[in-house]
Amino acid sequence: MGRRRPRRPALLAFSVLAVAVASIPLVYLAVRTAEAGGDRIAVELFTVRVGLLAVRTLGLAAVVTAGCLVLGVGTAFLVARTDLPARRMFGVLAALPLAVPTYIAAFAWTSTVDGFEGFWAAALVLTLCSYPYVFLPVAAALVGADPAQEEVSRSLGRGAWRTFTGVTLRQIRPAVTGGALLVGLYVLSDFGAVSIVRADTFTRAIFVALDLGFDRTGALVLSSVLVVLTAVVLAGEAASRRRAARYARLGGTPRPPNRLSLGWARWWAAGVLTAVAGLALGVTAFSLARRLADGVSRPGTWTEVATAAGNSLWLSLAGAALTMLLALPLGVLTARAPGRVTEVLNRLSYLSHALPGLVIGLSLVFLGINVARPLYQTAWLLALGYAALFLPLGVAAVTGAAAAAPPVLEDVARSLGRGPLAVLCTVTLPLTMPGIGAGTVLVFLTCMKELPATLLLRPTGTDTLASELWTHTTVAAYAAATPYAALLVALSAVPAWMLAARSGILAKEVRP
Repeated sequence: MGRRRPRRPALLAFSVLAVAVASIPLVYLAVRTAEAGGDRIAVELFTVRVGLLAVRTLGLAAVVTAGCLVLGVGTAFLVARTDLPARRMFGVLAALPLAVPTYIAAFAWTSTVDGFEGFWAAALVLTLCSYPYVFLPVAAALVGADPAQEEVSRSLGRGAWRTFTGVTLRQIRPAVTGGALLVGLYVLSDFGAVSIVRADTFTRAIFVALDLGFDRTGALVLSSVLVVLTAVVLAGEAASRRRAARYARLGGTPRPPNRLSLGWARWWAAGVLTAVAGLALGVTAFSLARRLADGVSRPGTWTEVATAAGNSLWLSLAGAALTMLLALPLGVLTARAPGRVTEVLNRLSYLSHALPGLVIGLSLVFLGINVARPLYQTAWLLALGYAALFLPLGVAAVTGAAAAAPPVLEDVARSLGRGPLAVLCTVTLPLTMPGIGAGTVLVFLTCMKELPATLLLRPTGTDTLASELWTHTTVAAYAAATPYAALLVALSAVPAWMLAARSGILAKEVRP
């Protein structure tokens, strides 16, 4: 009989509290929508406009997801499994689009290409910015996949293509499916890019209803429809996870697979990846560089940028602190006391993460005005919005670090008579500190890039890099917006490089 783990009622209680806090926007949205009444909801819901918005939003998600699958899986295979020249450089270039917020990419394309707007403009920008969500997990899966199974397939007479589709692709299927669903979820929640290129989706319609039409009921109903769509995507992810196959290694020692020789085609592949990097990064870099001198030549510009950067730093720090405070108990509980209740809490924490920042911000605005008036127009309400959006990022980081730390050290501390709190402070926290630090940095930088929640929840008179960029781009003041965009991209490049390094594609191979 296996050794019974001690119960952790304190961790469970604080985890329930964390999920409850993160779920406030979702609960409040449901309550406010129900208050409108069935007749009013039906009037707002059953319209041609809502049907068109649903078709366009789902169509955009489908197009972008398909494009990201082609780019992400193709790039990952070339980088991880072929003799592509300068493959480590291409690995970094394929991850760096994560450093470019979609609204900055849309701003760069709009300010460079005349008439760049509409559905296909949004699809292009979102595909170029989002394909790393497929590339990174697939590349990591290809690096860690068992080459012995592929070698057995080849020894049975199957060619390279049949081996890839019949063996390799099945091995990395969870990564492919997870990345695709993540892209679809991200497209459903995107606000900045679709607004700048004027593509009609739910997020843009919600913002217009609230900001221009003062139609709160209409905005609430549209938000609820978007919640349903995101819930469907999450259900699809859960179903795919249950159906995903699992493969064990045939050998005990991990080893790198043999690389496929592309011959003359390796230079053609390098050219294609260079073109993709040019579209994903080059247009933004060119636009920012071209307008940067004009943007910082206005009187007082450096002072304005410094003020906005300072506000972004302290607001993001507050959001990261609250998020990690809530994530710590749930992350430790997930690693140390897995079970049905823990799994339910973990899934619930992802539900708010699936909501667009616009819906989170809208819900908390209503909450602050009607229920928590002292929090309205304060940094803490914005920090709560950040926590609701990014709690799973912190939970994942803490869980990974806690799971990697040997639990026997905690058992030894308990056997020496230390209480649960003493064990947590003197053993668990020090062991988990690398994950806490990584999660804090990731959440902090993600908070800095968040646009819609920041626009709706920031304190009056407090401008950030994201809000200033949005203010200038909405009036086509592209030169004035450039310094804010350039600084945001520079700050976001660090975590993108770290993600590429963690995937294993930058590691030098050591062959026996």
